[in-house]
Amino acid sequence: MKNTLKERWIGLVAGLFINAFGNAMSISGNMGSGVWSASAVNLHNWTGVSLGLILTCIGIINALTNQLLIRRFDPKRLIGEVIFVMFYGSFVQFFAGWLDGLGANTASIPVRILISAGGVVVFCVGISLYQRANIVMHPNDDTTNILRFMYVKGNATASQLLDFAPPIIVIIIAFFATGQILSVNVATVFSILCNGILIATSDKLIWPHLTHNFRVKPSGDGTPTV
Repeated sequence: MKNTLKERWIGLVAGLFINAFGNAMSISGNMGSGVWSASAVNLHNWTGVSLGLILTCIGIINALTNQLLIRRFDPKRLIGEVIFVMFYGSFVQFFAGWLDGLGANTASIPVRILISAGGVVVFCVGISLYQRANIVMHPNDDTTNILRFMYVKGNATASQLLDFAPPIIVIIIAFFATGQILSVNVATVFSILCNGILIATSDKLIWPHLTHNFRVKPSGDGTPTV
């Protein structure tokens, strides 16, 4: 059963804000964040470019990559994802600054671990919502959705693990350039191990009426596309 357009828009908007806030929690706690966010923080540390701009640029690269993964040019998808990351990057930077102002980045280590790990849980809920709504989403999460349904037979955990390779490479390169690794800690390990599980669990527990409005159809050569 597919959802109404109103329900899907609610899922999209709620998911965008929840994901941005969760990532800001992880970044402000500074005890580890999602792997893609960690790669952006390390690029920011290396280049001095604003975090919001780096997150936006990473998202645009993801959006272009998705066009290759779906094996066709989808301008509506591409434009929607670029618009999404422009809002997302700004929201993360705003929320992270707000949380820093509240003292999240200077709290005790146990508290910062809870903030960062809690951020992982929160952004996975957001991802689950807008992936199921499937109007438009962060291009990186569209990547995992495409991998999940086109390449790994619906396995959310496997698609997340495949998606982690590029940001890990970026973090390694930034480390050789700066001698530092930032935003990689306990919560990063938690994210790597549990992102797929948390998203799949959120699918079942958080607004279960919002189903996966996602269709896989055969392409011209008979292979599945979305």
